[in-house]
Amino acid sequence: MRTMLFDSSVRRELWRSFVGTLIILLTVVLTMVLIRVLAQATKGAFAPADVGLILSYTVIAQMPVMLALALFVSVVRVLSRLWSESEMVVWQASGARQFSFVPPLLRMAWPVLALVALVTLVARPWAQTQALVLRDRYEKRSDMARVAPGQFQSSADGKRVFFIDSHSDGEKTGRNVFMVLTDKGQEAVVTAAEGNLIIERGQRFLVLRQGERIQTDLETGDKSLAQFDTARLLVGEVATADRVAPDLRSTGTPELFRIKTREAKGELAWRLGLIWATFNMALAGLSLAAGNARRNTSWNLVYALLLFVVYFNLLTLSQNWVAKGKMSWPVALWLIHGLLTLGALGVIWWRDGAMIGGRRLGRGDKVRLLARNASPQKGAA
Repeated sequence: MRTMLFDSSVRRELWRSFVGTLIILLTVVLTMVLIRVLAQATKGAFAPADVGLILSYTVIAQMPVMLALALFVSVVRVLSRLWSESEMVVWQASGARQFSFVPPLLRMAWPVLALVALVTLVARPWAQTQALVLRDRYEKRSDMARVAPGQFQSSADGKRVFFIDSHSDGEKTGRNVFMVLTDKGQEAVVTAAEGNLIIERGQRFLVLRQGERIQTDLETGDKSLAQFDTARLLVGEVATADRVAPDLRSTGTPELFRIKTREAKGELAWRLGLIWATFNMALAGLSLAAGNARRNTSWNLVYALLLFVVYFNLLTLSQNWVAKGKMSWPVALWLIHGLLTLGALGVIWWRDGAMIGGRRLGRGDKVRLLARNASPQKGAA
């Protein structure tokens, strides 16, 4: 009965703290990501209509780190509160050791670990792929479709400036088109009643109707005027998938095992290491939460924050080491994450309250320990 009460009580407190911490982190991250996504949209990185999708994909990519941090903070907060309010002393007096918190902690943490693994290995590469598809699709759109009516906008290569009065036929055709083209010392000003973009044999052509072209030689200043009923201008090649540089972050995990490059192994080490890091964060939170009711300080939280920052920087460094060939990815995993696992277990054993002076506490020792730690500080109100 005591074991069941202990297990359910600890897990309930951990889940409450985890959900609250995750909601706060989601709010902060959503705000920061929204500001960054809106800034990228104004620079023309993707269509403004895709802001919501890009925001969702970015949050999915950041979700594993947020889950790991929420789990770590919840463990530190709950166990630190148990120490500060002397509840830990009661559990110790009833026979619970520091290692007794490992089973309920792992029972609470395994759904989080499974979710981190799912998001890291499956959902994050998918989200990265979808974001690249949206950006690539926007780049493949016609220059005419990118232009908002009544606004000047440069083309993707910077050699053309467009202005249209309005769209017709969806966004495929523009009316009252104005263009300025600059290339090889020549500047041309083209006006037309309407224009649309067509694709032939991998080339993009802008078809203009009922317009005129004024061309100026920038070196001599000579000008020429030509009127036309229909004109075609080559505006570039169609971007294809083989011309787009591959992004390892969007590569599926099974494919990463088949790719033999160092960069692919570095990305694989980062993904597997993040799952292991989430497990280590739970153990590290248990090892850092030990305290004393007589000394109600916040140093444990400071140490926890420092550990999280250093650890996740080492996670990124290990990816770079593998990508540069300084070590293999299994060695990087065991060196960074295996050592922290052993260190966290060692600290838990060292701080185990059920061992004092190398011997187990007897019943009388437990009563004296409870009375000593639960007693108020001298001079306290």
